Amino acid sequence: MADSDSDPKEAPNEAEKTAVEPIRMPTMEEIRGQDIWNNCAVRSVVSGVMGGGLGLFMGLFLGALDNPLMQEEMSAKQQFIYTAKQMGRRSWGSAKAFAIMGLTFSAAECIVEKARAKHDMTNTVVAGCVTGGAMSARGGPKAACVGCAGFATFSVLIEKFLDRHT
Repeated sequence: MADSDSDPKEAPNEAEKTAVEPIRMPTMEEIRGQDIWNNCAVRSVVSGVMGGGLGLFMGLFLGALDNPLMQEEMSAKQQFIYTAKQMGRRSWGSAKAFAIMGLTFSAAECIVEKARAKHDMTNTVVAGCVTGGAMSARGGPKAACVGCAGFATFSVLIEKFLDRHT
């Protein structure tokens, strides 16, 4: 008899625990936002801008670390001007390089993903190879091959670290 008394008390608690939340349908704004983000051109431009911003900050930081060669012979004002110019040159160069790198990688990955209709590690490898090869193509075919292999390997390592593809 004690068992029948305790069963009605436990049944509502179990029902509350196993309640399933209803599926929420996305709003039209969310669907439009996903459609915009799935456009390869939009994704590539955003990645290029973000890469440029990262390059800008890295250039500013690394440019500030450069010491003038004739530091002992320069006044404080001359050292400040030299450092500011170095930071500007370094940040502009890094911003361009990172912007091109982000744009190229994102465009290649998006195009390969849409062509294959799959989201897996192969897209990352191909995009890394295209980016590395394109960025080092000025050095000749051997440099392009080394750039392709190096950037593809780097891309796979980053993907494994971020654990995006399981």
